[in-house]
Amino acid sequence: MKAAIKSSLLPALSLFSFEAFATQCESAGPQTPRDIDSLQGHNKRVFAMAPPKEKLNLCNIHFHKNAEHKAKDFSVVSNDPKYGGFQCNATASLTPAELAPVEDKVCNNVKPGDTIEVHWVHSSCDVKPGPTLGACLNDSCANPDLRVETQVFLVVNDKNAQDFTALDYQGQVGGYHQAGALPSNTGTPVEFLGSTTGPSYNNQQCSPLQVSWSVRPSCAKVDINSLARWCNDNAFEEDHAHGIRKLVTDPRLLSPITH
Repeated sequence: MKAAIKSSLLPALSLFSFEAFATQCESAGPQTPRDIDSLQGHNKRVFAMAPPKEKLNLCNIHFHKNAEHKAKDFSVVSNDPKYGGFQCNATASLTPAELAPVEDKVCNNVKPGDTIEVHWVHSSCDVKPGPTLGACLNDSCANPDLRVETQVFLVVNDKNAQDFTALDYQGQVGGYHQAGALPSNTGTPVEFLGSTTGPSYNNQQCSPLQVSWSVRPSCAKVDINSLARWCNDNAFEEDHAHGIRKLVTDPRLLSPITH
């Protein structure tokens, strides 16, 4: 009888747990990553969109193995059990030359044919570019406006593809720390309110930080040799592709996208 009672309570307990976690995450504010082609979102926490990147300080650059976000141009589900995420649709049409292996190990875990999602993080704090998201705030500015400019790349062995070092920190422009010119041929960026990402967050443990996102909807190709040079020497001490957070699909945890 006791076993039967416990068994009968399991569905209710599971539902309660799911609802409790959803409510907890809902109060954390809109979450990321998401499908940028889906405009739906019902999260009620609203904050102002951060200023454009030209009026903020670049504070960090890092990248993730496979795309955290999803869009029509990067919608192939990765079969990599360690990283998950999405790959650029053009992966299957790469040439043997583009897929040619390189001599040395690149960024510890990147090879030709991989998809990466790059995040240029910008802050309203008076900070300089540096390692981790800790570089984006300081003791006198603990709650900054954060903006993440995002581009998904298909990594190829082709020196005529995008030079990643050209997208690195280039110094101050108009008094703000800035990166090189980001790709302008990958579609109009989709903007929305969200959070920080990465594998430490999920639908039970949500990110509390508020971020304005700007995600370009199309993939671009980047030369793996230039990526290797960047990983060997950059101000952010980045030397590998990071893991990802699973796609957030619950509308209660997403902000609406308005065009």
